[in-house]
Amino acid sequence: MSDSTARPTPQPTLLPTRAELEQELKQSKRAIPVLKQALELCRQNLEERFRQDENAETLIEGRANFVDMILQLAWNRFDWDENKGRWWTTRISLVAVGGYGRGELHPHSDIDLLILLERNSYQKHASNIQSFLTLLWDIGLEVGHSVRSIQECKAQARLDVTVVTAMIEGRTIVGDEVLFERVTTLIAPNKMWSNKAFYEAKIEEQQERHRKFEHIEYSLEPNVKTSPGGLRDIQTVMWIASRKFGKVDFDSLVELNFLTVGERDILRAGERLLWKIRFGLHLINGREEDRLLFDYQRELAEMFGYEDGDQLAVEQFMKDYYRTAMIVSTTSEMLLQHFNEEMIPGRKDLIEPINERFQLHNNYIEARDPDIFKDYPPALMEIFLHIGANTDIQGTRAETVRLIRQHLYLIDDEFRINPEVTAMFIELLRSSEGLSSQLRRMVRYGILGAYLPEFGRVIGQMQFDLFHIYTVDAHTLQVVRNMRKFRYRNQEQKFPVAAHIYPRLPKIELLFIAGLYHDIAKGMGGDHSELGVVIARKFCHRHGLGAWDTNLVCWLVENHLVMSSTAQRKDITDPAIINEFASLVQNQVRLDYIYALTVADINATNPTLWNSWRASLMRQLYNETKKALRHGVEVNVDKSDYIAETQEHAIERLQENDLEKAEILQIWGDVDEEYFLRESVSNIVWHTLAIKEHDLDAGPLILIEDLASKRENEGATQIFVYTKRRDYIFASIVTAFDLLGLDVVDARIARSKTLAFDTFVVLEGNGNSVGSAKNRIEQIRALLVKHLSQDEASKPKAIDRTPRLLKPFAFKTEVRTSLDPVKNVTVLDVYTPDRPGLLSIVANIFVDLEIHVHSAKITTLGERVEDVFYITGEDGLPIADTSIVTSRICEELDQHIQRESA
Repeated sequence: MSDSTARPTPQPTLLPTRAELEQELKQSKRAIPVLKQALELCRQNLEERFRQDENAETLIEGRANFVDMILQLAWNRFDWDENKGRWWTTRISLVAVGGYGRGELHPHSDIDLLILLERNSYQKHASNIQSFLTLLWDIGLEVGHSVRSIQECKAQARLDVTVVTAMIEGRTIVGDEVLFERVTTLIAPNKMWSNKAFYEAKIEEQQERHRKFEHIEYSLEPNVKTSPGGLRDIQTVMWIASRKFGKVDFDSLVELNFLTVGERDILRAGERLLWKIRFGLHLINGREEDRLLFDYQRELAEMFGYEDGDQLAVEQFMKDYYRTAMIVSTTSEMLLQHFNEEMIPGRKDLIEPINERFQLHNNYIEARDPDIFKDYPPALMEIFLHIGANTDIQGTRAETVRLIRQHLYLIDDEFRINPEVTAMFIELLRSSEGLSSQLRRMVRYGILGAYLPEFGRVIGQMQFDLFHIYTVDAHTLQVVRNMRKFRYRNQEQKFPVAAHIYPRLPKIELLFIAGLYHDIAKGMGGDHSELGVVIARKFCHRHGLGAWDTNLVCWLVENHLVMSSTAQRKDITDPAIINEFASLVQNQVRLDYIYALTVADINATNPTLWNSWRASLMRQLYNETKKALRHGVEVNVDKSDYIAETQEHAIERLQENDLEKAEILQIWGDVDEEYFLRESVSNIVWHTLAIKEHDLDAGPLILIEDLASKRENEGATQIFVYTKRRDYIFASIVTAFDLLGLDVVDARIARSKTLAFDTFVVLEGNGNSVGSAKNRIEQIRALLVKHLSQDEASKPKAIDRTPRLLKPFAFKTEVRTSLDPVKNVTVLDVYTPDRPGLLSIVANIFVDLEIHVHSAKITTLGERVEDVFYITGEDGLPIADTSIVTSRICEELDQHIQRESA
């Protein structure tokens, strides 16, 4: 569009001036509509200017100034001098405190007011105060207020540091300014809350606030005000500085040499972005809201002009937020330590040399010379080796952190290929203590992103889903941290196999390198596992790793998802699947490495994923693969031989229980051979003994066993259903499980001509097994019997409304079909957003289309369901026309998701 035809930017709504409002108030009998309309015009003006990309800093200052004017006009409608000239004369003023006192007011932030009395004489002004506050509420102002005398302010401030903090930022809006000046004098550091006491109280506040967010800036739905790296971190720095120097801003702290110009710019830029986000959140919600919930993240990304590309617009927006939060958090931590070192007197300095470049200063490492990094750039890497090697070192001195950040420019291509530096980095990866802590420090100080630019690219990069709860960089560091946990004895109970493997790994640093690089290509487009191999290989070559080491790292990066997907989505009771995985692994060393990497990865992706069931799947796959490798992967187990061996062992054990072979074979009848392929000998014996004693005419047989009781922290609950065969058995059972709040994770369906031998593995909604509580077990058994005794399929019902977290994720259902020529069944993969009742819907579709389910693998990954069904038609053959099944499932699931998300 040419300039001549471009539409001009609309002018924002005009704000009334003070003179205009005063004139209207004189002419009107009622103040409420006049002031209310003025506030509405202000809201419109600010929103229009915000959407035209005006600086949020200007807007929140503008709103504070406009509200000042409204409050002054409202205050002046009352006669506050009605007692003037009498013996009990008491002055009164209106004071802004807190954020409003700073002159910052977001669209729906509370307006914190102090009505300040000269003496404790509330009753003298009670009528006016009540009428004034009622007027403010009537015109729509969200006011938080207190009414105190000067002495009451002093008493409250002495008891509560938050009161002192609010008053530090106070300013008189209307009334005698002398009153608040007297308060300021009474609460000064020489009267109460010394600089040291105030500092310690604010640090404790911040630590408690950070604990709620697990000290992580990268929560899925951060709070822009209170999360680590949020506005409150910046405010804490300014409160402590103000307590020492009086009211200060960023520029004055530079003049006082407590901030460098670079630190000032970091905090100012961070504050502006956080203000912008908070302003937008308030506009979207029409109320005070500081949480960046999933719904709002997408809307803000669009509002701020982000567009989808290799990464989603929302992911680009959140990457900017997370990077800002991290650097704000790091900078504020450094400044608070600086305040601690410089502002609190009476500390004895204990200096202990480390070498010619570094020394310990009260157990904090520091550079002995400000030019040390310029004179010897490898010291930028060396310092972390010292911290990792000496457990007495509590951290890095603030001034040294500054020096590190000021010399990041020295980390160039020449630095990255310096043999001395690369050797130090590999030595760091081999260190026995504090590796994950040092890597985290290196990220926060900017070192790791500069030394490994490929890692710097993924800092703050998130994936817009519930499965990955950390950004790529935070997840990667958590993977390394999890790997380090495997060496501790107290982890043997939770990770028995990994704890056993860890000390056997020939070169532990190779595991850490694979951990650092397994997700390095996220967000580059294409398969990140394949792209990551190229990047990892360059790292290995640059750091002088040999061919065996390099090939192992690259193999781990390329295949880091294979073990988890095999365990969760394939039938690992099938010898062919085990042989296929063993052929990929090739040897025990690779199996040990990939197991350790996979377990660390799952727990770092989302800790809730590592439940007892997944642990048992991983252990089973590891042990069966280990066995296959020992026998030789070239030895293929014949399916018929495997089944015959299973039956033989089961018969032997059943005969020990006084069953005759003919009786056993009669019980088994013509059940599918898959039953003997997929059930363990123990299960077959358990089932057979129970079937012998059960009368099917009395109803179905329901057996419930808690697998977790067999191996602590690993297992689920398996439920065996033996009943007369009907077409709707699967649908009735899974609908009952839905009603019971049980999640199906595995289904092994075996049928004879007249009977069903079905095993379901379930978990409670919290990821735990059902346990041994009799009431719960009987509740499960009773509902299953009821559903299986009905003459028609149990239809799915709405169990609960969709949880809020799931609603933003409503992508289209995708269904894929393929043929398994070995089992001669159709494999149906369903990818869809997680919602209550989905499995029941799919099961009932199978009933309508006369489809038989032979087995199922049910996997929920955050907001995403990835289910696999092995199905045939009524004739027992693969589905001839899968398009009908595919379209029906997609249509009904998408309708259900849309309805539940409404």
